[in-house]
Amino acid sequence: MVLTDTAIRETKPRQKRFKMFDRAGLFLLVNPGGSKLWRWRYRFDSKEKLMALGEYPFVNLEQARELHFAARRTLVAGIDPMAERKAEAEAKQREAQNSFEKIARRWWEWWAHNKSPRHADTVLRRLEADVFPAYGHKLIDAVGAPDIRELMLAVERREARDVAKRIYQTTGQIFRYAAANGLAMRNPAAGFNPRDILAGTKTENFARVEARELPELLAKMDDCNGVAITRFAMKLMAYTFVRTSELIAAPWVEFDLDNARWIIPKDRMKMGTAHIVPLSRQSVEVLRALKLLTGNSRLVFPGANDKNKPMSNNTILTALYRLGYQGRMTGHGFRGLASTILHESGFDEAHVEVQLSHLKRNKAAAAYNHAKYINQRTVMMQWWADYLDDELNKGRRLLAV
Repeated sequence: MVLTDTAIRETKPRQKRFKMFDRAGLFLLVNPGGSKLWRWRYRFDSKEKLMALGEYPFVNLEQARELHFAARRTLVAGIDPMAERKAEAEAKQREAQNSFEKIARRWWEWWAHNKSPRHADTVLRRLEADVFPAYGHKLIDAVGAPDIRELMLAVERREARDVAKRIYQTTGQIFRYAAANGLAMRNPAAGFNPRDILAGTKTENFARVEARELPELLAKMDDCNGVAITRFAMKLMAYTFVRTSELIAAPWVEFDLDNARWIIPKDRMKMGTAHIVPLSRQSVEVLRALKLLTGNSRLVFPGANDKNKPMSNNTILTALYRLGYQGRMTGHGFRGLASTILHESGFDEAHVEVQLSHLKRNKAAAAYNHAKYINQRTVMMQWWADYLDDELNKGRRLLAV
């Protein structure tokens, strides 16, 4: 007599284990402790075998019969069902060991041993933040050029073009390592270059140096012998990465130095809503120094000829040109550098985008959104200023050599 769900549910354990038979060798083994285990007894190659099919009620009667039927079909085909199950489990284990993420982590351990801890940590965070969620789970040979392309374009859309290029470079390094160690058949990144996918940079309006060139730039900015107000403008542009027009037209009334806040009203913002810039310790120091120079003016950066008008929007650009960065860096370039480095350093994308004033805001949410993530952004802006100071010190050492 075959089993029923009712009979299984109502069966109580006994002092000794016993079996409840269904059909074709399928039975339920009831243990004294109360567990009920599906088993199938069969013969293969003249040997009797016992195959586990799960535990009731996690595997119910209908499911147990389906598993039993599938195993019997395998047996009829002349294959040992238990051997096939073992082979499948081993194949899955091999697949897990050959996933892109597993091999990438092996590459990182090999590659990072002679790199600076900060650089190595940045590369790993970039993999964990962008690459592994995109295709880390795939077998390494299943990752193709379309996977890499899709990720690069997604990163570029958040204005982190340099990060997209580094993702391409790191992915290619991982594939070369895998191929050299017999873990991959080919390198899909070798068939194209970043310029084949990413949009070209706008040299005149958005040119910026690479992150590796930042130390030298900061050192040259710090050492320049130009007008003090211009030097302070460049420093504040770097620390706050606001738009040039937002910086040069800022009146003193927008700043609360005691509470380290700069609130730009909506009529001065491209997005049309007020914007809060948490001021780092370094930004406050720059502004207090500026107070001694322009504190009697309405504007923080008054024009040289008319104190009621802001400095020219070409002032910062011209100063950068004089430092040797014509066509290579603009005031806007600090926004791109900040976006790239903050994203690479593991800061939340939403926090970075709000601070860049990129997120679109509807009128109903504007009053709330301008202060969104303010605590996290305050921490981020102080980290950024400290990072720039570290890069400045590095640049001073480079120029001193």
